[in-house]
Amino acid sequence: MIRRGSALLALAVIGACHGGEKPADAGGLTVTGVRTAVALLEPFPQTVNAIGTVSARPGRYAALAAPGPTRVARIFVVAGQRVSKGDSLIAFERAPFDAAALSAGATLSSAERSYARAARLAQAGILPQKDADQAAADLAAAQSAAVTARRAQELATLRAPIAGVVTRMTGVLGASVDASQTLVEVADPNALDVLFNVSPAEAGRIQSGDTITLTGGEGAGGESLGTALVTSVGVAVDSVSRAVAVRARLSAGRITTRPVRIGESVFGRIITAVHGDAVTVPVEALVPDGEGFRVYVVDSTGMAHTRPVVVGGRSESRAEIVRGLAAGERVVTTGAYGVTDSVKIGTEHP
Repeated sequence: MIRRGSALLALAVIGACHGGEKPADAGGLTVTGVRTAVALLEPFPQTVNAIGTVSARPGRYAALAAPGPTRVARIFVVAGQRVSKGDSLIAFERAPFDAAALSAGATLSSAERSYARAARLAQAGILPQKDADQAAADLAAAQSAAVTARRAQELATLRAPIAGVVTRMTGVLGASVDASQTLVEVADPNALDVLFNVSPAEAGRIQSGDTITLTGGEGAGGESLGTALVTSVGVAVDSVSRAVAVRARLSAGRITTRPVRIGESVFGRIITAVHGDAVTVPVEALVPDGEGFRVYVVDSTGMAHTRPVVVGGRSESRAEIVRGLAAGERVVTTGAYGVTDSVKIGTEHP
């Protein structure tokens, strides 16, 4: 028993000594299954990416309501229906508007007679001038009321002010309505804009006339839709979103695949500048490092070394390196997250 215990103690001591030793070559570990790429010197476009919403262009969109309290008597169209300028959309009960117009007309006639009489008497010195002035004011008020009543009478039937498509119809036959309720909306589908919200810094790089490449959905991977032109860049920051509005104009010749629809979300990519001689690497080479990034540079012996870099811009596939890397150097791309400093890279080519 004593000899057996001594032997076990000796083995434990030997094992502890071997376990405490450091490898002679710290870089002897080889990592396989990764890919590398060479940093290129090439033109790199500086872009702004944003998600926008298709909307009707101002002046080519109408929202209509009743001219006053009344009831819906007839509905002529439904949502999605094409209409021409002047087509009937909704008819209201006319009795209230006809009565108001008749009353306004009678009041106007009385005011005209009163003003004519007051003007004659004032000229003859019988009536004070202030009474004639009051009669003139009453006449002006009656004329205004008569115009308003006649206009309401004309709007007893809502008609399309533009040619387009009915995008919304909320009128219900027999329902009571008033002037605060929008009942029908009409928009010209050939006059659409896209509204984007970007940061103030991004807005400073966008100018009217810039071309926006559009794809469907909310990402760059959607179907290609064509292009649009920036028509305006907001000069104020929205108090809620803290963003700046950018409006871009769509045209039939620029939409190449299918028509876009009001309310649809699209992804826009705006090229604001092109850096002629930029050092670029695949975006897979970037490894987050605090608030910045690092890459793993592979030397001539196949050893990977970590190096902090400054990223200038990014696209879907490439990243511009402003500082920390030279063209021609090889970096780890696929598998970079599993690499540590001073390891051997078993596969150097994609």
